[in-house]
Amino acid sequence: MSFVITGSVAYDYLMFYPGLYREQILPDRLDKISLSFLAESMRKERGGVAANIAYTMKLLGADPIVFATVGQDFGDYRRWMEENGLRTDHVVEIPDEFTASFFVGSDQEHNQIAIFYTGAMAHARNYSLEARGLHDAQVVMISPNDPGAMLSYAQECRRLGIPYAYDPSQQIARLSGEELAASIPGATYLLCNEYELAMVLNKTGWTLDELRSKVAVLINTLGKDGSRIYVDGLELHVPAARLERSIDPTGAGDAYRGGLFAAVLAGLPWEVAGRVAALCGAYAMEHRGTTAHHFTPDEFTERYAANFGDEPRLARLFRTTASLDAAAEVA
Repeated sequence: MSFVITGSVAYDYLMFYPGLYREQILPDRLDKISLSFLAESMRKERGGVAANIAYTMKLLGADPIVFATVGQDFGDYRRWMEENGLRTDHVVEIPDEFTASFFVGSDQEHNQIAIFYTGAMAHARNYSLEARGLHDAQVVMISPNDPGAMLSYAQECRRLGIPYAYDPSQQIARLSGEELAASIPGATYLLCNEYELAMVLNKTGWTLDELRSKVAVLINTLGKDGSRIYVDGLELHVPAARLERSIDPTGAGDAYRGGLFAAVLAGLPWEVAGRVAALCGAYAMEHRGTTAHHFTPDEFTERYAANFGDEPRLARLFRTTASLDAAAEVA
C-alpha cells in the first residue's frame, strides 16, 4: 500500500522585500499595474509542493512516493532526496528541460508575490499513475502541477477507484470554474487556504455547503488563525501553534499538509491530526527554505504538549512504515 504525491518538484528562489506591498499598490490603477521591488536577500532552495509535503511526512515516519517530472539539472536534488530517505523511483527526468522554478518575494507582513516557471513539469501530463504501476495506490495526493496533469490524475483516480486528496492551491488561477467543477467532486479530501476557498466558490458558483457535499473532508487553512476541518457533518477548529520566531512563510502550507496526512495515516483522530499539521507549519515558518526544518520525535512530542497538551497517541507517529487504512476508510 502506498501514499502517492503528485505535484511539483522545483528549485525555489526566495527573496525578501523590506517593505509592504500594499503601500505600493494603487487600487485605481490595477489595469495598468507595473511594479518592481528591490529585494535585500535571495536564497536558492530545493522545493516544489510534492517534495515539500513528502519531506515533512518523512520526518514523521511516513514513506510517501513522489511522482513528478524534473529536468536535466536535477542531479543534486536527487542526491539530497535520497540522503533524506525520500523515494525517487517515480521522479522522471525530462532531457533538454530545466526543473521547474519558483520565484517568490515576501514582504514584512509575509505577503507574497510569485512567478512559477513550469519547465519539465509541463511534461507531467504525459505520464499516468497506471502506466507507472501506481494503479494500486491506497491514496493519491494531487497537488499543484501541470494543470492538464492535475485534471487527468483526478479523472484517473475516479476511474481506478483510488481515494484522492485534491490540493489545487496555486493552480486555481489557471483552472477554470468548469475544470474545478469537474475535478473536485469525488475527492476524498479537498485542501484550500482562505483565499483559495473563496476563489473556488466564486469560480464554480457553489455555496460552502454545496462544496462540502461534494467531498468527504474539506480542510481550510487560515494562517495565524489556525485551520478548519469539515468532516462527518462537523466543523473542527484547529488553533495555530505558537512560533518561536517568524522567518519565512514559504512552505508552511506544505508542511501543514505533510503533518496532516502523516497523522491521518497513523490513525490519529482529526483534531489531533490538525494540531500535528499546525505544529509542522510552525516549524517550517521558523526556517528560511521549505525543507530546512527538522525535529526529533522527542522534540516534536514535547513541543506538541507545550502547545496543545499531552497526547500519548503521538506514539503512533515516527515509525518507518505507516498504515494507510485510516486514510482509505474515509473514502
